[in-house]
Amino acid sequence: MKILLMGEYSNVHWTLAEGLRALGHDVTVLSNGDFFKNYPRDIDLVRKPGWLGGLEYVAKLHFVKPILRGYDVVQLINPMFLELKAERIFPVYRYLRRHNRAMFLGAFGMDFYWVHENDTRKPLRYSDFNIGNQLRHNPDAEKERRDWVGTAKERLNKTIAADCDGIIAGLYEYKVCYQPLFPDKTTFIPFPIKPKPDVGIIKDKLPGDKIRLFIGVNRERAAYKGTDIMLAAARRLASRYPERVELRVAENVPFKEYVEMMNGSDAILDQLYSYTPSMNPLEAMSRGIICVGGGEPENYEILGEERLRPIVNVQPNEESVYSQLEQLVLHPERIGRLKRQGIEYIRRHHDYKMVAKRYLDFYVAKGNL
Repeated sequence: MKILLMGEYSNVHWTLAEGLRALGHDVTVLSNGDFFKNYPRDIDLVRKPGWLGGLEYVAKLHFVKPILRGYDVVQLINPMFLELKAERIFPVYRYLRRHNRAMFLGAFGMDFYWVHENDTRKPLRYSDFNIGNQLRHNPDAEKERRDWVGTAKERLNKTIAADCDGIIAGLYEYKVCYQPLFPDKTTFIPFPIKPKPDVGIIKDKLPGDKIRLFIGVNRERAAYKGTDIMLAAARRLASRYPERVELRVAENVPFKEYVEMMNGSDAILDQLYSYTPSMNPLEAMSRGIICVGGGEPENYEILGEERLRPIVNVQPNEESVYSQLEQLVLHPERIGRLKRQGIEYIRRHHDYKMVAKRYLDFYVAKGNL
């Protein structure tokens, strides 16, 4: 099968491409590398700042346009799969639809349905946009509402969702936003992760051993994702237990440097308002690093996982994060078991070739391939 993956979020498409290629398929990834994270891609499409950068971007897109045809499958990372205004993406989508066999949309992150459903129907107890029945009004959430509701982005998202052959949700949260509206074309497939064969033997922590915590900070989205709250809790813990806690912070660094800084950590803090671990904590778990973040019961239920509980689940507030981290410090004997469970969890549910096979089955079923 000939497959084109357009756009990138946290290495989802590149890792999926590696899985699909391992199964014998011809895959091309076109992306901007997810901005400063600089993930791998086959066709590089980065927009430089300023009006001249915009002209260069449009010219580059025009140059590659002829090779964006003749695919069995085209998958979009998001309705905004190019660095263009939504109005300018409509004709590109129509071109892709006209010149390829089947179109699929990823429900992997920020889009109209993620904003609107959490603002109105509120299918989750908490999310980026609500805590219970109360809406969040931090500047980032308000900005996303302005961007996606009542705008060309909303119209683009609605058009692609209604027209495409299938919608793939990468997390439980995204599935519950899309499936009630598109029940016949929405599925959940876990994010793909390459298992790490060289992770080595996980040793148990001894009383008094230092616990190494890691957190990645995106300056532009710290409040929206709750990183500011998690970081405050971690700093408070490190201050209280300076001989037993080491805190490492990666701020706006490329993925390669991020991984180098993360390696050797005992736990990663990520996504305060999430029910489930996303790509970065899943990547960490594959390396024997504990995820402190989203591990609600729904996460295990959607995977059919009845035994493993490797994620240290936290509620969306600083005291919950602090309390759960303190339990790791006070009970280091838990750490080795959680690390080993995390590695098994990734191999059982997120292996990149297993996930790629699920994508292929969905492509065939919904794309009539």
